[in-house]
Amino acid sequence: MYGTIDGFNYGATTPLVAYLMACLGGALGLRCTARSVRTQRSWKPGWLALGSASIGSGIWTMHFIAMMGFHVKETPVGFDIPITVLSLLVAVVVVGIGVFMVGYRGASRGVLLSAGVFTGLGVAGMHYIGMSAMRMRGHLEYSVPTVLLSVLIAVVAATAALWAAVTIHGFRASLGSSMVMGVAVTGMHYTGMAAVSVRLDDVLGASVGGNAPASLILPMLIGPVIFLVVAGTIIMFDPLLVLGEGEWNEKKADSSRLPPPPPRPVWPARPPGDPMRAPASRPAPPPRSGQEYGGW
Repeated sequence: MYGTIDGFNYGATTPLVAYLMACLGGALGLRCTARSVRTQRSWKPGWLALGSASIGSGIWTMHFIAMMGFHVKETPVGFDIPITVLSLLVAVVVVGIGVFMVGYRGASRGVLLSAGVFTGLGVAGMHYIGMSAMRMRGHLEYSVPTVLLSVLIAVVAATAALWAAVTIHGFRASLGSSMVMGVAVTGMHYTGMAAVSVRLDDVLGASVGGNAPASLILPMLIGPVIFLVVAGTIIMFDPLLVLGEGEWNEKKADSSRLPPPPPRPVWPARPPGDPMRAPASRPAPPPRSGQEYGGW
């Protein structure tokens, strides 16, 4: 017997919030990776690590916010916390490897394809590790063609994200790229969810282990707050992350171009007999005898 699956138990709320988290993580990761290209070599690993953690955490947060809307009518659904945390580590590590590859070796075709394939497979692995953390009175079955399609979407999305991270430097272009990334990553998630069916066990059996989806609300709230704090701090102290190097230099050049002072008016000379002509200054009279010595 198969269970009745509802992937949108909270309506459009969970897909929308999941998409926003994917966009937020992608935008911050793109700006940090782009910043690493224009920084000193000693600071480069820090920017790349921050970008990797941002993208990986954004993908992971997107996944589990979307999973909060997953509901099976015939059985409660829980999550195993250690496996859930493992999926977060996998997401950050595989994204980090891909970002460091293109950050240090450039975006040549070979490097980009190898890093994109590795990162895409890792993101898909994070998705299915997170799915394995589910606990219910039944087990999951997958449609292999749909799973392969979700993996393909993950690889394409990862390759595009890595290319954008080292190629696109402007703020508006990065914002648009992060929105496209959000669509791709969220689409990969829901494509993978479309491959799922639940074969029920004995519905009257033992209770389900693991924590209920509602217990994951607090971590999901902590993640966005951290993202906002980090993004706000970086934007506040590093305007290059907002404008990009070219736009920032152009803005500074524009602000340094002060308008020239207005020309001083030149009054026409008046004829000598004009009563409005200023009288010529008279020379000062010579001092009296002894006055220049204080009266002595």
